[in-house]
Amino acid sequence: MSGTQAVGWSFLRSRRWFGYLGMLVLFSLACAWFGNWQFDRRAEAQAEIARIDANYDAPSVPLTEAVAGLTGYNNDQLKWQTVETTGTYIGEPFLARNRPGPEGVGSNLIMPLELLDGTIFFVDRGWVPVAGADEIPANLPAAPSGSVIVEARLRASEPEIFGRTSSGRSVASINLSELSSQLNTERAFTGAYGQLVSETPAGKTGILPAKPERDEGPHLSYALQWYVFILIAVIGVAYAARQEYRNLNAGDASVLREDARRADRRRRRGPTDADVEDALLDA
Repeated sequence: MSGTQAVGWSFLRSRRWFGYLGMLVLFSLACAWFGNWQFDRRAEAQAEIARIDANYDAPSVPLTEAVAGLTGYNNDQLKWQTVETTGTYIGEPFLARNRPGPEGVGSNLIMPLELLDGTIFFVDRGWVPVAGADEIPANLPAAPSGSVIVEARLRASEPEIFGRTSSGRSVASINLSELSSQLNTERAFTGAYGQLVSETPAGKTGILPAKPERDEGPHLSYALQWYVFILIAVIGVAYAARQEYRNLNAGDASVLREDARRADRRRRRGPTDADVEDALLDA
């Protein structure tokens, strides 16, 4: 039998295979991060569905009971909650531009509502097909004059959009702090505004939004796909290691098979003259 030493799995300790295994670990960590991110996105979507189910069709409550103070607003608990308040629309509307609507890109019509205690509550009175302008168009839906009872669903103040600035009454986002600054008042609600449901007496409005869909999206399938990628990578590396093991140890296996064949042939032929002579000498 040959004295060749079997390689076995020792090649896995080579620098090359350490590199392969390192890349597998890094790839797996990246896939796990993306998979967990998709699980987080799914959890956020499920939380939004829960808020819709709990608040969207719930009975209205007084604004001052739902929102404690001008900045006191909990979006996780109160988003889509219908509130009721009484006040008077004042001044001209703001146009929150770059809003998608049924007729393309337009603006949301934001009106300040002065309440009985002198505070200001901003009301989104619907989408209008106006891209946004320094001067307010004259054909915008007019809010009712005098005292009005408003029902609106609560929404959180939007953040400022980096790189986009306001121009006159056209604003880049419904950022309530910015709107109150333009009104030069410190008595405005800056935590939440209202998405109009109804008003009495009724005035003309823009296109009011439909009920949001209860859809958690494809986040679960995307998350599982990232973990499937890990499984595929592990199987691929294991298969490559197995193939290299077979290639490196093929010579040792063939030597063993040849020695076995020779021993078998000797058994079938019986002892040779040399074998008999060696046996007599040993005796």
